[in-house]
Amino acid sequence: MYYSECDVKKCRELEKEILSAHKNIKKFVISKTALCRDINAYTLGKVGGVLLCGAFHSMERLTAEILYRFLDDVCTKAEQDEVFAKSIKSTGLTIVPMINPDGVEISVNGVCTAHKYSELVSESLCVAQLPHTKWQANARGVDINHNFDAGYEKVKEKEKKIGITAPSPTRYGGKYAESEKETKALCDLCRQYEFLVAVALHTQGREIYYDFGENTPKESLSMANAMSALSGYKVSHPSDIAVGGGFKDWFIERFCRPAFTLEVGLGENPLDPRVAVTEYEKVSKMLWYIVEYATKNAP
Repeated sequence: MYYSECDVKKCRELEKEILSAHKNIKKFVISKTALCRDINAYTLGKVGGVLLCGAFHSMERLTAEILYRFLDDVCTKAEQDEVFAKSIKSTGLTIVPMINPDGVEISVNGVCTAHKYSELVSESLCVAQLPHTKWQANARGVDINHNFDAGYEKVKEKEKKIGITAPSPTRYGGKYAESEKETKALCDLCRQYEFLVAVALHTQGREIYYDFGENTPKESLSMANAMSALSGYKVSHPSDIAVGGGFKDWFIERFCRPAFTLEVGLGENPLDPRVAVTEYEKVSKMLWYIVEYATKNAP
């Protein structure tokens, strides 16, 4: 079931399989996209504690499959281990596997899936001289991970310097922070519930990003180093236009709590979905570490 191309249909299949196998999961919709596709979340225990998110970018959709598999594994452990079940129920685990379903559909299944935004998408791809498979943004041509209110104005200045001033396949941060339903939905979720730690999965590079500005918690570096030791991923820092505007950045700046970006796998995006086979063990070790951190530090 796992490790084939992950579009919205595949996510529905994974969801059906997992929900039928495990009765301890609650599903809810955090928002609908501009094209009315659901942005689904799954919770084990209360909403709060740990937040894991994937597929911010269309070409990075294998992160959704990894998160569905991790959800399956956590539920299985909770069914087999009463002590763990009690702990995770009290702490809370929420997973949003696919933040950007509209963009994923465009990248996997073509411009026609953008419906009322098909012309915008087609023109943007033409200007950039890219095929639909290289689409990273949402259906409105906004890069979700440039649309969070963390160093947003500086990100916009960097965009202009490289000539990005309008909807684009990648790196256009929108007209203002949280202009997009996907971004606002995730921010509203975090504002409504108390998450102790958040992780955003992207591809590629086998890197761990852990800091953003003065509000970076003092324990974040040691946590990143621990995850590095478990996985072989390198603790690193994003550079240039990749600094600011992202979910990890916003979470740190807004809540002064640990947040991480995990750059999964190696290669050129979109990675072959079979890469998830080799990466899952590495990534899951880091995610289990995050879950253990939260259960130990929950109030």
